[in-house]
Amino acid sequence: MTGHVSADHIRARFSDALSAMYRQEVPLYADLIAIVEEVNAATLAADAGLRDALTSSGEIARLGAERHGAIRVGTAEELDGLRRVFAAMGMVPVGYYDLTVAGVPVHSTAFRPIDEEALRACPFRVFTSLLRLDLIADPDLREAATAILAARRILSARALELADQAAAAGGLNEAEAAEFVSEVLETFRWHAQALVDAETYQRLLASHRLIADIVSFKGPHINHLTPRTLDIDAAQAAMLARGMQAKAVIEGPPPRKVPILLRQTSFNALSETIRFAGDQADAAGAHTARFGEIEQRGLALSRKGRALYDALLAQARNEAGAQDEGYAARLAQAFTAFPDDLAQLAREGLGFFRYALTPAGEAAAGSGGVEGQIEDWIAQGLVQPIPMTYEDFLPVSAAGIFQSNLGGEKQRVYAGNASQAVFEAALGAPIVDPFALYESEEARARAAVTAALGGTVTA
Repeated sequence: MTGHVSADHIRARFSDALSAMYRQEVPLYADLIAIVEEVNAATLAADAGLRDALTSSGEIARLGAERHGAIRVGTAEELDGLRRVFAAMGMVPVGYYDLTVAGVPVHSTAFRPIDEEALRACPFRVFTSLLRLDLIADPDLREAATAILAARRILSARALELADQAAAAGGLNEAEAAEFVSEVLETFRWHAQALVDAETYQRLLASHRLIADIVSFKGPHINHLTPRTLDIDAAQAAMLARGMQAKAVIEGPPPRKVPILLRQTSFNALSETIRFAGDQADAAGAHTARFGEIEQRGLALSRKGRALYDALLAQARNEAGAQDEGYAARLAQAFTAFPDDLAQLAREGLGFFRYALTPAGEAAAGSGGVEGQIEDWIAQGLVQPIPMTYEDFLPVSAAGIFQSNLGGEKQRVYAGNASQAVFEAALGAPIVDPFALYESEEARARAAVTAALGGTVTA
């Protein structure tokens, strides 16, 4: 069949439709977009070097359109259905995240595009969590939740039919893509009518607020949609200046000259009116789940860099056991041990980079090349390291965002529940290792620069 539109086109169309819907459902999201646009414009105007770097790397073109969303599902069937739907949008499951160690009874993956051109076309991601029903301690409540989830269907038959058609035929035409986006959008829509009665809702809520959110409604409803900023500290200040109830602590690493990984902040979840099923169908209740979030993305860290990051983060968090008033100062102090110079990060192998020849490097290449390897050429000013953007998530940060929007309840701990094999079985597919993606991209970049300068390829 001819006339297929690209998966990038379908993904961009869905991202735009989802953003428009969320603006209507959560008006404060529009305020977040305005804040991000203002902060990004001011940051680029004040830093010509950053503007030039983002322009040359192609990052600036994707900045305004960048979003990630998050949803939570209850069963393997629901997760498998979403995998099929996202596949039609060119999105695959990347990374496994166990949030149970931080008191959130889910484990997760992120559906996203994986090649550079697709990310540049539309860097849309959906952080997707699966409820751990086995962590509901009350057996009667666990059985009730299982029955409720088994009876619902979060994706329409037509959405799944079109997703499977795209897989079999290699895509959809324009009309089919439009219908597909419309059908899938309904899964992400807010439904104020609960599937459960007031008593069951309260029992689920008492077990864990996230359990009530996942089990009680017709669908998973998107719980946040996140634009990308270049200065999250300025964005946080702007949120507070506008009277938003922003998180006290920005999740992730401290402010740095060279941003690394992912920093996130949010405003508190909205209290929304819901109506219950059963004899109390006319009774109204309140539910908190959907919130607004902003993120700042930085350098993707290598395995070595990530090990250092995790150790320093644990040091800052463990001294007091929680993110108290002194946490920001402890975090900044701990991360003085993490290099904050681009060339040093590249030389020490702490991050993932693409590489470009400097004018001096181009001259050397034109005159026959020069012996050596990447690290030598960086030190000699022949090669410029270009940071790869971190395209993934941080489990501690994700759990911190979720916990901050659960009404301030005491954090539970579900120790030792990571199980990627169980998650993959529910998903119906293997999860892509994010490190392998970055390593492959950097290997290609190193080979290209090495070929130009005639040096030695090193791992």
